[in-house]
Amino acid sequence: MATIPRGERPVIVITGSRNAGKSSLINALTGQEIAIVSEVAGTTTDPVAKHYELLPLGPVTFYDTAGIDDTGELGKKRIQAARKVLYRADIALLVIGTGNLEQSDYQLIQTVQELKIPLLVVFNKIDLISPQKSALENCKKNGINYRLVSSVTHEGIDELKNDLMNLAPDFLKRQKPLVGDLIKAGNHVILVTPIDLEAPKGRLILPQVQVIRDLLDHNAIVTVIKETELNMALKSLKNPPSLVITDSQVVQKVALETPEEIPLTTFSILFARYKGELEPFLKGIRKIDELKDGDKILIAESCSHHVKCDDIGRFKIPDWLNQYTGKKLIYEVCSGHDFPENLDSFALVIHCGACMTNPAEMTHRILECERRGIPITNYGMTISKVQGLLDRVIRIFSLQPPRQK
Repeated sequence: MATIPRGERPVIVITGSRNAGKSSLINALTGQEIAIVSEVAGTTTDPVAKHYELLPLGPVTFYDTAGIDDTGELGKKRIQAARKVLYRADIALLVIGTGNLEQSDYQLIQTVQELKIPLLVVFNKIDLISPQKSALENCKKNGINYRLVSSVTHEGIDELKNDLMNLAPDFLKRQKPLVGDLIKAGNHVILVTPIDLEAPKGRLILPQVQVIRDLLDHNAIVTVIKETELNMALKSLKNPPSLVITDSQVVQKVALETPEEIPLTTFSILFARYKGELEPFLKGIRKIDELKDGDKILIAESCSHHVKCDDIGRFKIPDWLNQYTGKKLIYEVCSGHDFPENLDSFALVIHCGACMTNPAEMTHRILECERRGIPITNYGMTISKVQGLLDRVIRIFSLQPPRQK
């Protein structure tokens, strides 16, 4: 369970008022004392992530959050942090500890519905308090799912686990293609993985590891090399490889050395397809040809890291983009879970591969960009676009590229 990538775990956000029993509910669901429980209101302050194998759904991340009825200036910040976590939620549980829905609960229900997150209202503490008939009728009237439970006696907990499985979005329950559907058993695939200043010492980056595992699961023959060994590797083969997959940073060199008849794509594009982002990112890439002097570009990173002189998002992509467009562009960077609420000042968002971001958070970001009419694409597509290779690297998916400059 511990080896499941963070970006692959469904996120279940537990929200509700102070002392509703949110932490107790997590403990009841997991059968472990993984969240601190106290009768003191406001015990949980900042959102806390808890990893757990929740059958039958599998590995998940629970987020225990502060009460949405917190008070004072600090309380407002805690509420804001709790609401921000919803952007990552695949499922939201609104825990009610008084038997009745308050104004803050209705406001949160509205927020969750606007974000199109599957919601379940959990009336907790039924061993002490019976839910009010008006509250239950209101849920039925508005099509809101609910469950009655007791975190103490565990009444309704098994049913709640089944509810979570039923509420999970379809993409969490189906097998998604990464690369296995593009090859056959016995096919030879070459992976080109540069070792530069950004490469983690002693290991490969997560997308590379996931692709290797998927290829092995589909009985492919896998060769992993640096870009400097590609020409030698191709010459040493009796038969050409069925597919070459490369890091986007060296796609130009790899494309020059890989014969045109050999299918070629990038890790970044594979993962955009895997997470359902390929079509909106292809749509967003068209904006590059329309950029004007003074346009602001948002470079969005999904994780925080020490910035080096050859950082792809902060230096390489801006340099390539400036060279391609010939325009004087302005760049802004956000990292981690920080994503600007006001996107209206940006002409384009260029996102990283988001290997550490779960699909729900990326979907929210894409939808937020679409809602505001801001094009969004990713690092890999941008690099392939400005180097004139987008057509080639998406050809294997039978897609039509946007117009090249």
